[in-house]
Amino acid sequence: MSSDDPETLANAALALAYFGEDISAMMALVDRALALNPSFARGWHISGTLRLWAGQPDLAIEHIEASLRLSPRARVGMAFSLIGAAHLVSGRFEEAVPTLLLAIQQDPNYPPAYRSLAACYAQMGLLDEARQVVTRLHAITSVVAPDISVRNAEHRELYLSGLRLAASETT
Repeated sequence: MSSDDPETLANAALALAYFGEDISAMMALVDRALALNPSFARGWHISGTLRLWAGQPDLAIEHIEASLRLSPRARVGMAFSLIGAAHLVSGRFEEAVPTLLLAIQQDPNYPPAYRSLAACYAQMGLLDEARQVVTRLHAITSVVAPDISVRNAEHRELYLSGLRLAASETT
């Protein structure tokens, strides 16, 4: 492994962060990748993902948007899902909903967008809509419970409490 290969550095940072390694160290690793190649769209996407997990939703949005500017055709559904999740954990539900709907439109088989949308609707008190989203989620996966990588306890609880509300009475 080359210590100067941005792709290797960014992918390693994402994998290690996913499995619970020190998120700050992994953000430093992806920052190094971006210092080596500031035009590395996937690096910006990974950086945004890690920032979301680390409890920095506004910075996550900035980095995901940078990745989209650099590579507008890259999996935009996934990018919009992350932006929507960042708005959700920030309590900006009205901003999250259209972004998450766009994410689902762009990639209708990507479960995280449905989970975030269901949680968002539930937090807004729109339980019927939340339950409809959970029903749609069941059509594409049997796993409603998310794989939570979000380290910020307040953000994680906002997300999970919304999902609990959305999933109640639908199972």
